[in-house]
Amino acid sequence: MLTQIPQQKLIDQFGRTVDYIRLSITDRCDFRCVYCMSEDMTFLPRDEVLSLEECARLVKIFVDLGVSKVRITGGEPLVRKNALWLFEEVGQLEGLNELVLTTNGSQLEKQAQDLRNAGVKRINISVDSLNAERFKKITRTGELDKVLRGIQAAKQAGFENIKLNTVLMRGVNDDEALSLVKFAIDEAIDISFIEEMPLGEVDHTRESTFCSNEETLKILQSEYPLIASTETTGGPARYWRVANTKTKIGFISPHSHNFCESCNRVRITCKGELYLCLGQEDKVDLMPLLRANPNDDQAVIDAILASMAIKPKGHDFDLRRAEPAVIRFMSHTGG
Repeated sequence: MLTQIPQQKLIDQFGRTVDYIRLSITDRCDFRCVYCMSEDMTFLPRDEVLSLEECARLVKIFVDLGVSKVRITGGEPLVRKNALWLFEEVGQLEGLNELVLTTNGSQLEKQAQDLRNAGVKRINISVDSLNAERFKKITRTGELDKVLRGIQAAKQAGFENIKLNTVLMRGVNDDEALSLVKFAIDEAIDISFIEEMPLGEVDHTRESTFCSNEETLKILQSEYPLIASTETTGGPARYWRVANTKTKIGFISPHSHNFCESCNRVRITCKGELYLCLGQEDKVDLMPLLRANPNDDQAVIDAILASMAIKPKGHDFDLRRAEPAVIRFMSHTGG
């Protein structure tokens, strides 16, 4: 019989309450975005990846420990066979306030309505260019039209919020900030700009392509009346409202602004590795505990509670380093 968890919360050594987990359910993706993974990726064997049942079990444990927000990520989570089953299982958990999804949008045309029916409230869609040729170059394999159709399907499905995620890279797509915001305004959806993170070996130097959100904000302010907002979705983004529209613009700035003081989240890889910080290597391996104790959650609970003592105060990103601060790819950790 699975252990009944007493009322406990996850509080780290700095007094921060962890109430948000990001769970990667696959390292595989149908895109090969240049800032996320190499062109010739080697993916994990199936037996080294959490089963969907193990994913559901982990999420339930975390929710019982006070987590109220769960984001499902990948790789591209919707390429995982039977992924919808997991969303349906998690979506009915008592105590879970928000089930959200990060996706590249390639599968939304077919799956958006089923995901909404399963209980997904909000959805983030990665879009780095509105130019089809450039989009293909950045993603290496992606088709912009397919993603745009996915965005329309998501709008029709009635999610509480749809947000675009954009990584601007100098000399690649940094001239599209204004057009991407105009698209978001026209579609009455939100958009966040995310500074490129030094995770994994890629085929360019990140210092050369780095585009700070401070620069992007100044460009947007020259065109749009922006109103600073204290709104939050539980993550690290800082928001500005575009006056007289339904759109807000978020900035996730791991380089130019440290957002760690209020960090409330941990990440679980598709291998069951619990990472306490995106930009550090501190982790706890949960998969062996899950598989050694199929009918008893206590060992997993104890490991999660103990992990709070090693959650670091913050990350340490420095683009001047010759090597990335963290060797694992973003697709491995989860977007």
